[in-house]
Amino acid sequence: MSGWNLPALIDHTVLRPDATKVEVLRLCEEAKANGFMVIFAPPCYIDEMVAAVVGTGIRVGIPIGFPLGGHSTKTKVAEAVEAVQRGATVLDMVLNISRLKSADHDYVRTDIAEVLKSTMGVEHKVILETCYLTHQEKQTACHLIVEAGADYVKTSTGFGAAGATVDDVRLLKNTVAGRVKVKASGGIRDWKTTLAMLEAGADRIGTSASLAIIQEWRVAIHQQA
Repeated sequence: MSGWNLPALIDHTVLRPDATKVEVLRLCEEAKANGFMVIFAPPCYIDEMVAAVVGTGIRVGIPIGFPLGGHSTKTKVAEAVEAVQRGATVLDMVLNISRLKSADHDYVRTDIAEVLKSTMGVEHKVILETCYLTHQEKQTACHLIVEAGADYVKTSTGFGAAGATVDDVRLLKNTVAGRVKVKASGGIRDWKTTLAMLEAGADRIGTSASLAIIQEWRVAIHQQA
């Protein structure tokens, strides 16, 4: 466990609908103080986020088509383009779950690819919302995401019926077979769960409980020493 630079693997997040500007600015300060390299907050705070972390190397992330994924492709593209123009360098896009479950695979692939094409040069993750998908649908989604050219597959928004599971992380990792990375997100609130996700193959962790996780991780490292 001491081999991981855990803060650098965490996307430090506040996406609650009742989150305030004070909380978003606190998120930025927490990232600077603890070594978190990516922060996520609602798109309406992008200007404040960019200004707060300028010159630090911390990347500003913005969710796209969040949290349901059913936005039109043009709307997702517009969201993505605006976010990048205003300073975002990481975009986490929700896959069109309804179209996937309708077996409209070309639509799903194109939906992702259009966002990527319009915002080249930034990092793109695609959120499956695994709790709503069958085993086969998860695998199909991974293949479509790889074909579209994204950088990551991601388990969950944190707003679905359930979040990340170890089994899903393993499934996504095995399905993408190194062609893209895996982000575990949704319901990850302690170091024990975080460690299980990393050991299952997650490359990044998305959480709003970052401070508690880091504190537990540091205690665990100290006890191990």
